[in-house]
This record gives sequence, structure tokens and C-alpha cells, in this order.
Amino acid sequence: MGCAKTGSGKTAAFVLPILQKLSEDPYGIFCLVLTPTRELAYQIAEQFRVLGKPLGLKDCIIVGGMDMVSQALELSKKPHVVIATPGRLADHIRSSNTFSMKRIKFLVMDEADRLLEQGCTDFTEELQVILGAIPAKRQTLLFSATLTDTLQELKSVAMNKPFFWESTSEVKTVEQLDQKYLLVPEKVKDAYLVHLIQKFQDEHEDWSIIIFTSTCKDCQILNMMLRRFNFPSIALHSMMKQKERFAALGRFKSSFYKILIATDLASRGLDIPTVQVVINHNTPGLPKIYIHRVGRTARAGRSGLAITLVTQYDIHLVHSIEEQIKMKLIEYAVKESEVLNILTQVNVTRRACEIKLEGTDFDEKKEINKRKQLILEGKDPDLEAKRKAELEKLKKQKKKFKEHIRDAIRKEKDDQIRRKQKKKQQE
Repeated sequence: MGCAKTGSGKTAAFVLPILQKLSEDPYGIFCLVLTPTRELAYQIAEQFRVLGKPLGLKDCIIVGGMDMVSQALELSKKPHVVIATPGRLADHIRSSNTFSMKRIKFLVMDEADRLLEQGCTDFTEELQVILGAIPAKRQTLLFSATLTDTLQELKSVAMNKPFFWESTSEVKTVEQLDQKYLLVPEKVKDAYLVHLIQKFQDEHEDWSIIIFTSTCKDCQILNMMLRRFNFPSIALHSMMKQKERFAALGRFKSSFYKILIATDLASRGLDIPTVQVVINHNTPGLPKIYIHRVGRTARAGRSGLAITLVTQYDIHLVHSIEEQIKMKLIEYAVKESEVLNILTQVNVTRRACEIKLEGTDFDEKKEINKRKQLILEGKDPDLEAKRKAELEKLKKQKKKFKEHIRDAIRKEKDDQIRRKQKKKQQE
């Protein structure tokens, strides 16, 4: 299990030893690498191809959004390494008997905290299917930039004593990263964003910028808005078709577009060495999301700048982030008068983009895509919605019960203190 800062070379830390072992006895399928996102799967495959070229390495990428028949054909050819997202690989295991993973020597979970967390992206079912198809006698490697409670728990319950390495630095982000915040009123956030981008474009025309947003809709609107201001921007979010996502990433990597507006789809593992600035359009709700986002810049010893737009409602989130990364964010200075000059224009443009997007049934398409995905997984969308509502209800009940127990314990302690005080007075 390895836990180290973003951009510190975690991918090479497992690719090179696996290739060394493979060279001793090459056969397929030798290694399985699981990742939470499709884009990361392609990036890891790239590393295997470059470093494994002298060995004549054969790899296979198994991710959603691509043709299952051609993927099944690739798997039947026994590639040395399979790089996959859990959902699509589990589908192949359930529906095909043309390949076997019973001789796998290595299982790698990259971004392990995301793969093992439970919540909106719960891979539990898929992982159970995959673990049932691979041998128990194997070496399992888990890598992440953030050490979560789940990973800590896994470390403690492992059957064999695991090797665990964590970066010893007190600060959770790299030293070359300049981390700032900009306190802005909620309603003028976009004007500050446009001002920042204009400033960076004027001063450093060759700089690449990633802007992170919280939702697909926000991502799409901001891209439409920035393009109306003639900024070279492109969007990346889960509502886009897989080919469009790869094309967007490719164009940004090649510097055809200098600005990438993305959801947290792009915050995990993606290695784009030339990114100079990361802007958080929203303050991340969890410190680990912040760490992964800002980790897209200042990679492999390079310097970088991260600016988080903080509204009056986000102060507590900033404090949580500072506590986690063990350092204080510095305020970024901006001339307010320059922002006010463009405020009306930005607000009008944003509203025009919102109206245009509403005309494309963007929200309805999102719901349709969700239902399609559930049907492909063999699930009933209506039953899943009901199950989700019941889980939410149970969570609330559990929270209420915990609070009730906490109050009861507190009351009991207070009563004990009062009884002791009364006893002392009587003595």
C-alpha cells in the first residue's frame, strides 16, 4: 500500500516492478490494474506501453463507452496487462467465458480510496465479482494520494502483514505549489473567474489552466460563457460521449486549447505536465477532493499555482482543507474595480448561456443517461431510485440515533458530575 503526494510518480512505482517480474516469465493475463475513471485507464496504459516496449508488451483497456465485442476479442488474446474500470470488467466476467484471470500475479488498485469508498460512486458489487474471478494467491497493490479511513481499516484487517509506505512530509501537497484563495460574493463569482483568466492570458499567453466545477451543468455553462469571451476553452464531463472526452483531453494536452473546464472526472491521476494554474470554481466539500484537484499542477518538481474561489458560505470548508494539508492558504490580491467593470457583461452572458442550454434538454439527457446505464447493468431504474431513497432514510435514522445516544451519554456524564458535587457538599 503506497500513499504519496500527487505528481510524485506513483504510477511508475508499480509499472516498473511489474514489468521486471513479467520479463522473467511472460504470459497473459499477468496483471490487472483497476482505476475509477476511463481517462486514467488510458493514461496508465500509455505508461505500460512506453516502458514495456522493449518486452513486446501487450495490453488491453476495458472501460465503459466502448464496444464490448471488440473488448471481449482483445481479452481472448490473453494480453499481459489488463487496465480496466470495475463496472465494464465485471460486465465481461458475468457475460463471457472466452478469457480467464485465474493466473493473475498482480492486482493493482490505482486511486484506491475512490475505488473502495462507498457513496455515489460505489464499486462494491463490481469489485466482489472481479475478486471472485482472480486467484486468492496474488500480490495486491493499492496506491492513493489520500489515506482514508477505509484504507486504514484495510491495512489493519489484512491477512498477511502488508507493506505500507506513506510520504512522511507534514504538508499533504507539494512544496512547489503556490496555494491561494479569493474571497468573493456568490453572485459575482463568474466575474472574478473571467477577470483571473484574462489576467493570466495577458501576462502568460502560453499558460495552460484547468478550472474545476462541481456539476456537469456548471461545466458546460462556463465553457459556453468563456468561449463567448473568446477564450480558448474546452469542457470535460461525464455527460459527454467517450470519444468526445478523449478528443477534449487530447486537444488540451496538445495545447490546442489552453483552458480545460472539468468536473472531478479530471481530478484523479491525470498527468498533464504543462498545467501552470488550477482554479477551483467551487470550494471542494472534502479536503481530499481539493488535494486531488490542485495536484493537476506542480507535477514532477515543476512549480504551479492553485486558486480557490471562496464564497461567504465556504469559510468552514477552507478551514477543513487547511487542517488537512497542514498549511494556511494565502489570499490572492485582485483589483475589485476591474472586476466591477465587467460584472454586468459577465452576468448577461452567463444568463444567455443558461437559456441556450435549457433549450437543449441537458437535465433530461442526464436522467436518460443514468437510466440507460442502470439498464445496461441489469438493474431496474425505478427500483434503484426507491432503494436510494430508502438508504437515505436509513442514513438519517442512523444519524438521529447516534445523536440520541450522544445526548444520553452527555446527560449521564452531567448527572454523574452533579451527584459528585452534591456528595462533596454533604460531606
